[in-house]
Amino acid sequence: MVSTPRVVVAGTHSGVGKTTVASGLVAALANRGLRVAPFKVGPDFIDPSYHALAAGRPGRNLDAYLSGPDLIPPLFAHGARGADVAVIEGVMGLFDGKGGGGELASTAHVAKLLDAPVVLVVDARAMARSAAAMVHGYATFDPGLRLAGVVLNRVGSATHEGMLREALAPLGTPVLGVLRRDDAVRTPDRHLGLVPAAERRAEARRSLGALGDVVAEGLDLDAVMRLAASTGSPDAPPWSPEAPEEDRTDGVRVAVATGPSFSFLYTENVELMEGAGAEVAYFDPTSDEALPAGTDALYLGGGFPEAYAEALSANGPMKEGVRRFAAEGRPVVAECGGLLYLARELDGNPMCGVLDAAARMTDRLKLGYREARAIPTSPLAEKGRSVRGHEFHYSAVEPGSGETPAWDLAGRGPEGFVAGGVHASYLHTHWAATPGLPRRFLRAARRTEVRV
Repeated sequence: MVSTPRVVVAGTHSGVGKTTVASGLVAALANRGLRVAPFKVGPDFIDPSYHALAAGRPGRNLDAYLSGPDLIPPLFAHGARGADVAVIEGVMGLFDGKGGGGELASTAHVAKLLDAPVVLVVDARAMARSAAAMVHGYATFDPGLRLAGVVLNRVGSATHEGMLREALAPLGTPVLGVLRRDDAVRTPDRHLGLVPAAERRAEARRSLGALGDVVAEGLDLDAVMRLAASTGSPDAPPWSPEAPEEDRTDGVRVAVATGPSFSFLYTENVELMEGAGAEVAYFDPTSDEALPAGTDALYLGGGFPEAYAEALSANGPMKEGVRRFAAEGRPVVAECGGLLYLARELDGNPMCGVLDAAARMTDRLKLGYREARAIPTSPLAEKGRSVRGHEFHYSAVEPGSGETPAWDLAGRGPEGFVAGGVHASYLHTHWAATPGLPRRFLRAARRTEVRV
């Protein structure tokens, strides 16, 4: 086993600029000709889309709640295979995880699981010596964590930088870089954070190019690489998506929605289907007029279909194809955005009408980890199957009469829909922890004989 150099980019709290630093660092190192493996702590889909664009390889998630702590090192080893260095962007503040009383799923937790040094991004606006007090607190809060460097963001001037460096010098924690206030490298917000790269690819490439230049100028990249190489533990044996022989479903063809409206997919979910022998065919529901030929199963992931509701609604041939596919009892899995697409309507725009439900956007955020138990048996899960997942949406769905819910969410009640071969829910699940789900989904496709 080979140890992959790695560094975690963390923040004191959300909004300090860790995505700017992490994405810019990925771009800057890639511009040096290095093979960079990008990761994101937590369940977020948006930041990894920028990481992937900057690195030229998939941006992956490391979530100790969704997958369990034991899978973090193997998933890292799988995603970092062949890379010269891995850049791992944290989530929220360094010590923020699932709850307030423990470290589970926090950036600090994942950093310790990977024996990775941490670079702390500090928003230095309106601070001088107080920045030193903050860094000291973060560096000493958890003795098992190695806070190995600091990046000062949003520094106002050379004088301001000098004051900050003077204040931090007694701590012995090196300042690896300083970034000045620069509106040109800010990225636009959508709901909870960035706009997905898939929705603004050309603009995203330009932004990442600018970020890479800013980070290359403001950070000591050689020092970052030395820090990344200072980890001593070897990688764990890589996680494998390959199914055992008895679970293989060679020849099954899965249509996977993609494009700007459906960009939220965990890479490992797709790899698990391919690892079972399935062929994955991508399609864009906003522009393609038919499902890929020979489709046996349909996977509609998440995204922001509300931003493309008119285009999705106007594509009548695709809606009819999806409706006919589901009416034949074929297996369909829909997560969040996919659920909205299968509804009768979304904010008045007619959708596929597979489900007797109406969807609308609200100003109320539903966000968080969930524990769920399957209510009925479906193509995705047998009755009583327990999973972990997360919700991430501003929409609401009003079911019609007689609908069967998919999950019982602990402390929250029923959620989602099971209808024939359709399993639709707001819940995002990372299948690495539950490989039986995608394999069951593919077996359901094999048992049906009609092909579109």
